[in-house]
Parts: sequence; structure tokens; C-alpha cells
Amino acid sequence: MRTALVIVCLLAVLALPSCFKKDAMLTAHPRGDTIALTENYLYQLYFNLDAGKVIRSNVKTASDLGFECSSKGWHVILNSSDFMKVADLGEVTFAQAHDTVGVNWKFDKSDGNPDSVAIGRWFRISGADTVSSNHVFAVNRGMDELGNALGIYQVIFDSLKNNTFYFRYCPLKGGSSLAGAVTRDRLVNYLWFSLKTGAVQHFEPATTTYDLLFTQYTTMLYDGTIPYPYLVTGVLTNRSGMEVALDTLVAFPSITRDIATNLVYSKNLDAIGYNWKYYSFKTGAYTLRTNYCYLIRTVTGQIYKLHFIGFYNLKGEKGYPVIEYEQL
Repeated sequence: MRTALVIVCLLAVLALPSCFKKDAMLTAHPRGDTIALTENYLYQLYFNLDAGKVIRSNVKTASDLGFECSSKGWHVILNSSDFMKVADLGEVTFAQAHDTVGVNWKFDKSDGNPDSVAIGRWFRISGADTVSSNHVFAVNRGMDELGNALGIYQVIFDSLKNNTFYFRYCPLKGGSSLAGAVTRDRLVNYLWFSLKTGAVQHFEPATTTYDLLFTQYTTMLYDGTIPYPYLVTGVLTNRSGMEVALDTLVAFPSITRDIATNLVYSKNLDAIGYNWKYYSFKTGAYTLRTNYCYLIRTVTGQIYKLHFIGFYNLKGEKGYPVIEYEQL
């Protein structure tokens, strides 16, 4: 039996003017579970389409670095929901005071391509071990939900041995060196680490148990041909084999499995992304692109169609997207 579900999800939004007009569509659709990320959009939400619910949430500022857990994985990624960035300082003396004058800041690309991560190849191979390139990285932790700077650390990655990443870190201005270690967990894509607390964070659910992550994230926009980083609000997909296609020609109720199977799918992490809405400076409100319908092949092999049918709650407050979806 094909069952349509409507889920109300509160997501983070850009820091834009708060005046708006009420979205007339809101009263035309039933409501489901309301998931509050707070007024300042503090949380990240992992959503399972088969179960029809959020299965895990976390405070978005609680982690900084993600360590790849696949058997041959070595990548270290940034928590892009905080607008984090990294600069390679080269082979400088670790734990001494450094500055960031003239450095080349880099961001992780939002498509999830492992070849486009900001930290990049931090190692060299020595026998059977992965050992440090001896480069020190300036890690800007970005900003919290209120726009406050979270500070800058220096980090040196020492090795990857016996499934464990070893590294050291301290404030950019120098000080006592702290040791960190993260041991791979093969059930998840990445394990996370907080430079503030020194804690390993098991935020991600198991790779087979979730489909969508509702969150703020950093992406690259373009001013002509010049890319610049921007913090957006939207949906990222599970890194473990999910695929997404976009149909803008067929109305949501009319999309069938036959139509879905003949579309071109993408494995990009941001294939759903944020572009299902846009901000109108004329109206002072977000407007949905109602012809955007997403087809999703999940990690369990199911195909869903999904579209967004709201972004404001009944009080006219932005940050309450509504997704309607159906298994095909």
C-alpha cells in the first residue's frame, strides 16, 4: 500500500530579514510531527524515510572534525554547519603561537566529494602505516547559532595506525598540547571529535538506518565565475550509496515508479540541498519552488518521491519546512 506521509521539520535558515507574508499554502495541508530546532536553529536532524521519523538529533556546535570510518578511509572533514574552514600552515613548529595573516582558507565542498575536502592529504605512507606530513593546520571552528566566533585551533595529524587516528591540538596562539584519538566504527560513515571538549562524538546513526540530514551547511555560491562560501539551510543525504533525481515537469501526484526509474540520479550529498526555496527581497519571505520534486533511492533500495509544501508555521514563523513524500 502506498502511504503518503507529511512531516513538519524545523530547519535552520540564513540570517536574513524577519519580515514576511504568510504562506497561504500552509492551511491547505495536514500537519505531522513538529520537530523544533529552536529559534536559533541549533540542531541537526537525521531522518529515516521508511520509519517516517527523526531517529537522532544533535547540537550542531558540539563537534568539529569528522574522521572517516571505512576500511581504507583516511579523510578528515569539517563540521560545515558551523561555517568551519581550514588553512595549511606548513611545517611550522606545533604548539607555538601562530597567526593567519595571508593564509589560504579552504572549505569542504558540499557535494561530499572526498577529493574536495579542505584538509586533504595530511599524511605520507611509511611501510604499513599512515604517518604525518608534519604540516600544522589552522582550524577555524566557525560560529555558533548566534553568530559568535568559536575560536581557532592548530592541529597536527600524527598517524593512522590499527584503525585509529592520532593527532594533537591546541589554541592557535599556542599552549599545552592535547592528544586526540579516534578509532574507526565501521557501522557509521564518520565519527566526530570536539576540539573544545576533547570528546569523540557518535552523532551519525548507522549507515543503513537513516536517509536525510536536515541541517545548515556551507556551500559555494558564485558571483559571476568567482566562488564564495555561504551558510545555507537544507537537506543532505546519507553518504552510503543514496541517489537523488530532480523532476520539475511532472506534478507530484502524477509521478510514478516508471517515471522515477527513467530519471538521471546523482550521488552528490547536496543533491536535494537548499534550492527548493528562494528568498524574495520584494516580499520579504521565502517562496517554495513547488515544481521541484525529488526522487530518492535509499540505502535500503526503496524509491521515494518527495517535495516541500511549506516553510512557515501557522504563526507565520519561518523555519518550518513541510515535506510530503510517498514510496513508489
